[in-house]
Amino acid sequence: MSPIPSNLVQGPATIWSAPFGTTIPADSTVTSPPGAGWADVGGTQGGVMTEVDNTYTQQNVDQLVDPVGARLTKRAISVTTQLAEATLQNLSLALNGLLTISPQSGYSTAMLQTTTSATQPEYTSLIIDGWAPTTGTTETSCRRRAILYKGLTQSKISMEYDMQKNAVYSVVWTAYWVSPSISPIYWDDQTS
Repeated sequence: MSPIPSNLVQGPATIWSAPFGTTIPADSTVTSPPGAGWADVGGTQGGVMTEVDNTYTQQNVDQLVDPVGARLTKRAISVTTQLAEATLQNLSLALNGLLTISPQSGYSTAMLQTTTSATQPEYTSLIIDGWAPTTGTTETSCRRRAILYKGLTQSKISMEYDMQKNAVYSVVWTAYWVSPSISPIYWDDQTS
């Protein structure tokens, strides 16, 4: 089989965030901004990586040396990036909303919230708008939208000021179970 160049995907993605429960845009709007309630997190540095890590546990029997099969016993879904726009809003997003921002006249303050381990975290929904393989022979640029329905960051936030590089917030969102009818992550490809 020879390679199909139009199936190669390269280019940056845009990340949109919203509180979990915000209306997910219709599949047919894959080429449009997601709409009300969604905020563009701005520039990223180093790309945006979506990862699905499946763990299969082998099944063995005493009578055979080879495993007879396996079952999916664990799955970890994550989105990793560096938020290049070091705003207080992105800092709050990276800290799962545990930051109280108070805009004032000419300045804003931000204070970490002190909670208990029993406090329900603020889950986030993400949309990653990137590129999809083109369709047919028209070489039309097509879009791919990945939707992470319910996620939290497990990130160690550091703010580094350096002469040679941008200050960034390194974040890893982990996806969580939503319901039997909603997958933790969902892909929507434009085909024409």
